[in-house]
Amino acid sequence: MAFKRKAHIISHTHWDREWYLPYEKHHVLLVKLMDTLLHTLDTDPDFKSFYLDGQTIILEDYLQVRPENRERLEKYIKEGRIPIGPWYILQDAFLTSSEANLRNLQLGHQDASRYGIIAKVGYFPDTFGNIGQAPQILRQAGIDNAVFGRGVKPTGFNNTVADSNYESSFSELQWEGPDGSRVLGILFANWYCNGMEVPVDEQEAKIYWDKKLEEAEKYAATGELLFMNGCDHQPIQQDLSAALAKARQLYPDTDFIHSNFEDYLAAVNSGLDRELSVVKGELRSQRTDGWSTLVNTASARVYLKQMNQLGQAMLEKVAEPLATIAHKLGQEYPHHLFTYAWKTLMQNHPHDSICGCSVDEVHREMVTRFDKSRHVAETIVADSTQVIAEAVDTSAFASYGEAALPFVVYNTTGWDRSGVVEIELDVERLYFREGLPLPEVNRRMNAVDISGRVLVDHNGAVVPCSVQDLGLQFGYDLPDDKFRQPYMCRRVKLTFDAVNVPALGLSSYAWVRNGAGADAALAGEATAGAADSAVLENEWLHVSIGEDGSFDLTDKKSGQVYRSLGVYENTGDIGNEYMYKQPDGEQAITTQGLKAEIRLVEQSAYRTAFEIVHEWAVPASADETFEIEKQEAVYYPERKAQRVADMVPLTIKTVIALSSSARSLDWQASFNNQAKDHRVRVLFPTDVETAVHHVDSIFEVAVRDNEPSAEWENPSNTQHQQAFVDVSGEQGGLVVANLGLNEYEVLRDGRNTIAVTLLRSVSELGDWGVFPTPEAQCLGEQSFRLSIIPHSGNGAASGAYAQAYQFQVPWTASQTAVHEGVLAPVGGLLAWEGDSIAFSSLKVSQQSGDAVLRWFNMKQQAADLNLSDAGFGGNAGAFKQLYKSDVLERVGEAIEVSAEQGAALAVGPCEIVTVGFKL
Repeated sequence: MAFKRKAHIISHTHWDREWYLPYEKHHVLLVKLMDTLLHTLDTDPDFKSFYLDGQTIILEDYLQVRPENRERLEKYIKEGRIPIGPWYILQDAFLTSSEANLRNLQLGHQDASRYGIIAKVGYFPDTFGNIGQAPQILRQAGIDNAVFGRGVKPTGFNNTVADSNYESSFSELQWEGPDGSRVLGILFANWYCNGMEVPVDEQEAKIYWDKKLEEAEKYAATGELLFMNGCDHQPIQQDLSAALAKARQLYPDTDFIHSNFEDYLAAVNSGLDRELSVVKGELRSQRTDGWSTLVNTASARVYLKQMNQLGQAMLEKVAEPLATIAHKLGQEYPHHLFTYAWKTLMQNHPHDSICGCSVDEVHREMVTRFDKSRHVAETIVADSTQVIAEAVDTSAFASYGEAALPFVVYNTTGWDRSGVVEIELDVERLYFREGLPLPEVNRRMNAVDISGRVLVDHNGAVVPCSVQDLGLQFGYDLPDDKFRQPYMCRRVKLTFDAVNVPALGLSSYAWVRNGAGADAALAGEATAGAADSAVLENEWLHVSIGEDGSFDLTDKKSGQVYRSLGVYENTGDIGNEYMYKQPDGEQAITTQGLKAEIRLVEQSAYRTAFEIVHEWAVPASADETFEIEKQEAVYYPERKAQRVADMVPLTIKTVIALSSSARSLDWQASFNNQAKDHRVRVLFPTDVETAVHHVDSIFEVAVRDNEPSAEWENPSNTQHQQAFVDVSGEQGGLVVANLGLNEYEVLRDGRNTIAVTLLRSVSELGDWGVFPTPEAQCLGEQSFRLSIIPHSGNGAASGAYAQAYQFQVPWTASQTAVHEGVLAPVGGLLAWEGDSIAFSSLKVSQQSGDAVLRWFNMKQQAADLNLSDAGFGGNAGAFKQLYKSDVLERVGEAIEVSAEQGAALAVGPCEIVTVGFKL
């Protein structure tokens, strides 16, 4: 007989690697689960398959403890009974960088390919919202589907389940990215546990399946019904085969299949007989009441986000490009170290980890992982810069004599770059191997004369700088061929404005003796002291600081003035690590009108800086009602707690600085947080008339509405950001770029104010139980950095977005000696042009051994990308054999290269472009 419907039961476990238990406690449970799984597969041939949650790290974690079970595990993977991949971990896509999202996919494929099988499932079961570019990323990786749990509301069959005009008519939909890529979307409308714990008992099974079948049919577009047999850390259902046999007896009109995603997705595709809704772009639960979006995980434990931003930048924006250049010079590219560093970093990227919504023990361990990954990246950087610096021709500095101290500044961003650089130089060293008594070594180094010097570029032009004498310092070398070599040295720190350092390139400088006598204004310390007025100004910007510490910024090019920037706001927070909740009826307190102490702290030829100090006070905590509500697990929107009347000091020190070459204002703030249950934000009113704003997301500058949807009830409309947020219109625009401050809101205050969250202090995990997290109060010293970039016209075309992306990337510099070399003292790896195109990465592919470059189109119109050889190292013509690649960095179609004009690529709207080339 023909079956009217099919019930696809997919066994799985959603494995949060760490969450409400520390990692090792979850780890023990994982070992038990995997042992049971292997036993079940050994003994029950009707238990067809088990989906391993789309993440290959589970294999590593299990085999770390059970290496003796590797062969059994491999057997069932190769037989298709344990589908694995395509990810390394299930990360939070909005809080991890564009390249981190790709490294996750690449390493998941790399790990799975060792077993000869990769589950091509775009699996996002519990991601806290889904990025708009996911369809394009999946399509480029050969995946034509996305299976997810959050971000969209369906209405069900014939739109009868709900009255609201939700995004999708069914749990099946077409998800379209901003570039037009589409994948079949499968929403877990009844969550990824709707088939868990299937009863074997006949009476229980009848009640169970009557309910489950009805619920699934409410949303399904076909007769192919999906039942997920598992949940968070769900153990294996060992009697599932018997339970399905009983279901077949009870429902002869339903075909119960112990299924897998490959068969289920094929069945859905073949069973579709109607047009599906098309859902476009980001899936952020925009059409909900706004209370359960989990968006405020972007501001939970901000220190984690800051460490993550630095760790990602050091790997993808510094270590990888420098290692690629060193590889071009003959150095081995350390794929093994990058894999280890990325995996260590990505162990912090699961949604309950990077989101800061776990118990305190989890986040303590994350700090160590961040350090471990960054230390590997820093070591790769040091090794790479040594190779590169030794290849740079610094012989032009020989004319200054033996005392010349050359060094190289590296720009690892995709655009020419100017900015303030710091470098520590060893003026002179004495190695312990020389055999001198330590007191004599110290005496000689303390006596080293550092006067009478200036900084010059490779052309001999004097560069204004400040010099800090760091005095006697201990150091050591670690040679490849001998024991460690300790030394004492005399060290200085130079600070100066490096101008127009080539993209993906370098510029050379030297600190030299000035035979004509040093100019004290150039070689001395930057001065500080009283100022006639609190004003910073250069060719492009004028900044005036008011008595309350807020400042007005004038874009001299457009004449647009942005007033009262930098006011601080404080509110109570009686929410949790997942969601912010301000006490009912509370009015925010701000520093507007609070007189601040303002003093000039730096005035040099290259930079001016003012310190602004607010002696502020805020309520100490929430009141006793809050403690009762937490203990009783009161749902956070329904809480009635207020803040206490007692106040504690919150002294905020802000430094705003403007360098001579900058079109942006640097902003830094710090304070010692001793208050609990509160949120601190900084406000930047734009007074720009616009209904939308632009925000950096994953391979996309997303356009979002300032006003939420009609269904939105939450007074707060905070959102995720990566590098920046921009409010702009015909009269101009203001970009606020950040370092690890992933939460912002465009206020509905009549001024389109950009509010950036600096700190959120909470005391519980939230979600399904009572889990105190006192360390989430983030007590103690806190510091933050922003860059304020006014612009006219489109932020992409004006270069404002490029500046914001560069702000994410630390400068790199390294000392070297006077020597000849194959690299010119100034130069870049390649030249490229592309209107509104953003550079993303330069690395070496482990598959092909070729260099791969990646860009993305920031606009929704087609663009052109032009590449040419910059003749780096005098090796013109080496930039050849180009080909189009993809997010997995596979070799694709050849790109025509002209010796005269280079290569030209047509780039589609919002397209992610990867190009490979032979080194």
